Amino acid sequence: MTAGNSTTGTATHPHDDTGDGIAPPASALAALKQYFGYDSFRPGQSGLVSAILQGRDVLGVMPTGAGKSICYQIPATLLPGLTIVVSPLISLMRDQVDALQDAGIPAAYVNTTQSPDEQEVVLSRAAQGYIRMLYVAPERLETGRFRDFATHTRISLVTVDEAHCVSQWGQDFRSSYLGIGEFIDTLPVRPVVAAFTATATGKVRRDIVSLIHLHNPLVTVTGFDRPNLYFDVIRMETKRKTAWIAHYVAMHPGESGIVYCATRKETETVAATLNQAVPNLMAAAGAQTGADSPAGLPDGPIAAAYHGGMAPEDRSRTQRDFVTDRMPVVVATNAFGMGIDKSDVRYVIHHNMPESIEAYYQEAGRAGRDGEPSRCTLLWNDSDIVTRRRLLDMGGDNERLDPEEQQVVRVSKRRLLDGMIGYCRTTHCLHDYMVRYFADSEDRQNGGGLARQDDSGRACGNCSNCDGSFETLDVSDIARAISRCVHDLGQSYGMGKIVAVLRGSKARDLLDRGLDRVPSYGMLGNVPEARIRDVLNQMSVDGFLSITEGRLPIVQFGPLAAQTVSPDFHYEIKHAQRHAAGHARSVNMGATDSESGQSAVQALQAQDAAEFTEADEQLFQRLRALRRSIAQKIGKPPYIVFSDRSLRDMVRLRPTNDEEFLEVSGVGESKLRQYGEKFMEAIAQDRS
Repeated sequence: MTAGNSTTGTATHPHDDTGDGIAPPASALAALKQYFGYDSFRPGQSGLVSAILQGRDVLGVMPTGAGKSICYQIPATLLPGLTIVVSPLISLMRDQVDALQDAGIPAAYVNTTQSPDEQEVVLSRAAQGYIRMLYVAPERLETGRFRDFATHTRISLVTVDEAHCVSQWGQDFRSSYLGIGEFIDTLPVRPVVAAFTATATGKVRRDIVSLIHLHNPLVTVTGFDRPNLYFDVIRMETKRKTAWIAHYVAMHPGESGIVYCATRKETETVAATLNQAVPNLMAAAGAQTGADSPAGLPDGPIAAAYHGGMAPEDRSRTQRDFVTDRMPVVVATNAFGMGIDKSDVRYVIHHNMPESIEAYYQEAGRAGRDGEPSRCTLLWNDSDIVTRRRLLDMGGDNERLDPEEQQVVRVSKRRLLDGMIGYCRTTHCLHDYMVRYFADSEDRQNGGGLARQDDSGRACGNCSNCDGSFETLDVSDIARAISRCVHDLGQSYGMGKIVAVLRGSKARDLLDRGLDRVPSYGMLGNVPEARIRDVLNQMSVDGFLSITEGRLPIVQFGPLAAQTVSPDFHYEIKHAQRHAAGHARSVNMGATDSESGQSAVQALQAQDAAEFTEADEQLFQRLRALRRSIAQKIGKPPYIVFSDRSLRDMVRLRPTNDEEFLEVSGVGESKLRQYGEKFMEAIAQDRS
């Protein structure tokens, strides 16, 4: 049977319908378990998979990390012919194909990185049925060689990834996408056509249906919220931004991150600054805690630039170093927007304001694709608005449009920018703003109006705005103790040692120095370390303390230090209440934007970490090291071997046999065969 579609003629107006009322076939659930190790589909996936298998076109609008790829990968394993996946960036294809092959699904790609002979071998194997999924760029569909191949090959499904690129009204229009519908029409037997994107307003969805020639599609919009992401907006002077980013990177060693900049020059400047400043900051932090060397410092560069003006081989090398964890940070223009499939990006920082909510959602959405807590921070100021408007005005015209249509597009892009400005300025929930932007009435094109109308009152507890309802907290006793400790230590130590002394640390370095014998030792043993640091930082801002500059900052008395010994001394700091997963948690806001944001995201990450003992965390790190070693040997990114979520599940379940290992989230039969024995050995050693 050749998969087809009973409906012919022009595309019809889409009607949103999850389709989840239709139970997926048993064969689909079996394939899901076999290849990906999951027992059930996520919301939205079931209906899309069922519709494709029944021969119906689909359009899936699902946030990054919601499992769009599963919706066409599972049908590809069950349909009788080839599945062609149209993907916009060849830099993404290799990782996608590696992941599929690792899961046991025969997949390949054809692109310009291969010689003509290599391409011919792939197409021949696909025509013979040895390949289930073939990834190509949209430009490939216009070549005579590929059209001849497609005419003589049984094609069951054509999937269009990043389908919003077909629309002039989206932020990422690509003219090559306009030929996809015509290519499908030339096939001798029309396959099922599936389109997927993470961002599409109602207007863009209508464009996708029309321009790709979808027939009576099931349109599924699962929602745009990403609850695992902490959204953070900080208004900041341009001259402070790079230092803030360097501080954040230094405070999060071992984590992967992306920094987006508006211009190519900025990417190179910021990357160079990070490579110079971050090692020094990490060394200073290590010195304060008594560490011999900076923890988490990579052997090579901290960061590298990535932009369209670089040579292809340089861009490729930067991306491979990033996805294989050789380099923790990429500083990029939006040329890196869709070129990354790395699931364990823990933070995305925007050095400048993007041109639209759609662009920001795509770029920030590269964080936390594995579902683990991650942070998305936007640094902005009024000059960013001027820059964005200038870049918009300098943008080239689309030769496919007449002057009147070009003017309409320019006006539309200005309105998209207004929506982004509204996001920066709103005082309401950032998650809610994002959801409302995409879900609001289709005839509302002026996104800036959202900020003025946003009166829903929702508080997600997972963004800087919802964390921003302040109350004061009396920390007089903590401030007195800090001041006393600075005196006891002769104004000769950094913040790390002061906190350690106040909390009564048993660290060998501290004991060898005799710091356990000073009067303030252990005075704040029951106060969280983060609280002490917050108060100390605030005291330095308010003049009670002074922190020296240089590689090893020392905490000394400030001009108001004497007030802390006065009987009537009273000291307060701002305090923000956060709520997540039904439990009230507090985040202390220190002296700077960076400190407040870090406390917030650390509180979010602490939710999962709280379930881990110290021994659990040690095992998790050993499993990460094993994953990295295996990945290096097979030449694949570590996240393709196993996600962080799978490793945490291994720690929780501690499987001892194949049956138990298959119960780990994300473990299918192929991964069990390839890696199960090694990981179970590592877990068994932990028991001994």
